[in-house]
Amino acid sequence: MQTQGATRGPTHLVALYVATAGLQGNALGSDEEEITLLVYVLIDVQQNRVMGRQQYIVRPMVMDESCTPGTGSDNPAIAGSSGVISEVALAHAPALSERNLREHGIPLEQAIEKFEAWWSAMSCVTSGSAPRFVVDGQAPMRQCLHPEACNKDINLPEHYTLFHDLRKEFVACYSTHGELSTFGIQEMMEYFGLPLDTENEFYVHEIQDMICVIQRMIKDGHVFQNPETVNIVLEPGICSKDEEVDNGCVVRARGLPWQSSDQDIAKFFRGLNVAKGGVALCLSPMGRRNGEALVRFVNKEHRDMALKRHKHHMGGRYIEVYKASGEDFVGVAGGTSGEAHAFLSRGAQVIVRMRGLPYDCVAKQVLDFFLSGQKPCHVLDGEDGVLFVKKPDGRATGDAFVLFAKEEDAVKALSKHRDCIGSRYIELFRSTIAEVQQVLNRAIDPKQIVLPTPPIPQLPPILPQHIITSGTRKDCVRLRGLPYEALVEHILEFMGEHSKNIVYQGVHMVYNAQGQPSGEAFIQMDSENSAYACASQRHHRYMIYGKKQRYIEVFQCSGDDMNLVLTGAVTPASTKALLSPGIFGVYRSSWRFLCRNFSSSLSLSLSLSLSPPLSPFTFSLFPLVHVQVLPLFLCCSVAPISSRLFSSCFISPDR
Repeated sequence: MQTQGATRGPTHLVALYVATAGLQGNALGSDEEEITLLVYVLIDVQQNRVMGRQQYIVRPMVMDESCTPGTGSDNPAIAGSSGVISEVALAHAPALSERNLREHGIPLEQAIEKFEAWWSAMSCVTSGSAPRFVVDGQAPMRQCLHPEACNKDINLPEHYTLFHDLRKEFVACYSTHGELSTFGIQEMMEYFGLPLDTENEFYVHEIQDMICVIQRMIKDGHVFQNPETVNIVLEPGICSKDEEVDNGCVVRARGLPWQSSDQDIAKFFRGLNVAKGGVALCLSPMGRRNGEALVRFVNKEHRDMALKRHKHHMGGRYIEVYKASGEDFVGVAGGTSGEAHAFLSRGAQVIVRMRGLPYDCVAKQVLDFFLSGQKPCHVLDGEDGVLFVKKPDGRATGDAFVLFAKEEDAVKALSKHRDCIGSRYIELFRSTIAEVQQVLNRAIDPKQIVLPTPPIPQLPPILPQHIITSGTRKDCVRLRGLPYEALVEHILEFMGEHSKNIVYQGVHMVYNAQGQPSGEAFIQMDSENSAYACASQRHHRYMIYGKKQRYIEVFQCSGDDMNLVLTGAVTPASTKALLSPGIFGVYRSSWRFLCRNFSSSLSLSLSLSLSPPLSPFTFSLFPLVHVQVLPLFLCCSVAPISSRLFSSCFISPDR
């Protein structure tokens, strides 16, 4: 933008007004509603006069997807009844009815392109210069325009990353104590003693008031020279265990897809400035991602705006956002390993985590792994760009982290997911600095992974609910007749080329009440065709384990079939109740207390339906639901209830 001098602000300002189909004012964007109006007004600072204006009615995408033409109404009482335009939005701008949006609205991307063309054609501005925006508060840019553009894959021009907050500029001009910091446009007009505009050419009367405030500030000698910035790229950063993090700058995000990277989470908070290395993915005690992340922002203002994104969506999932402490963040992201610090300080843009490596694997094999195939990629700094995770006694864990120099290398590297080193197939997924710190912290400090001793044999970890599939699509296979000693790698070897089509963490072993393998497994495939091909070609084939040769049954099934095993949610034709064996004696009077408290104590991959028993029972907790065909998958949760330890188990009826 052309400026008046080294210490002066821009010669031209663009007042930008944003309205949505939902809440307005300070709550703008908090309800995740789409933008319905963009207004741009060009002001010549030197002459202090308006040089031009552009208004764009924006048609929400939901209207294209769900609304039928001809059903809109200009009546404010009913125009929002379809759920596209809220009553609040209609009261704020009655002209922006559903009919108006449908007939005159254009997509958001087209509106932005139209403004760019208009700006370039203006003769009063220097050719090639960029507009400097002024908005009413932080929400229009940070909570509306940037998040929505990101969700719709719209690349905003770079000048949208700089803007002036009119409220902050007003405080800087007229107050040194911040008592005016809460003033909106109406309060600013009252401060100046100016009448509110009720009739003008704009769809929303506040736009003219906003222009009046800007021109009054220019008249009083105010210079707009310290713009706000919007960080688009999440910058890497290393956190140490002794670092102090402000409690007012951290949030906890829950419900994240397991495959989410730090970049994905930064995109969810697009518009807000995340601190360097400010996304820390949380891991379970077993070292797997648990669907949570701690996010550190540059200041409390951005943290508070992040909290307004509670239950906003990432894809089809809604994400919960809560306050967290600085200690929480340091506990997850902070590191003490000098080796990790040296590794992470190499300036890599991409970190990839490898799982399932042979225990005798060396760095040279990792380099060759990424150089092989149709999409070779070079590891940053060669063997120094590979960090193996080891136990305190120096033994390998089968995990490693690998550095890559450029973002383009990430796609090439991750394309080798489930390729093999020797006879082992390797899992690859994008990682973060915080995850490297967590994994290494736990590896060198075994006390951090000690789990409470359960009153029954320890079982393999239960997968989070969002990993377990559901639905009627037959994209799973069921294996029966497995040797009891069979491990996941034996199943993958048995499946041969079909193992390439297994989704991440898609092999689920079935155990009995004693925590022993039942000889069954469920496998999630990437499509119905993959499941069909696997069942067709591997059914009644033999699995060779040592000197044993077992013939395996392979059936195609659906996610719902799989969940029947995980939840036992089937009612059989028979009325005979299936009761769990007595493990801990409890009294019948514990039933209602259990119903009230047990479900909230579970941290498993299932959702229990606790209904009163269908028949008298003598067992410890409650009779399980009936089972028609499938043996039940053992799930165990231990929780203190009335100073006792209770255990819930799903057991196979034949064991």
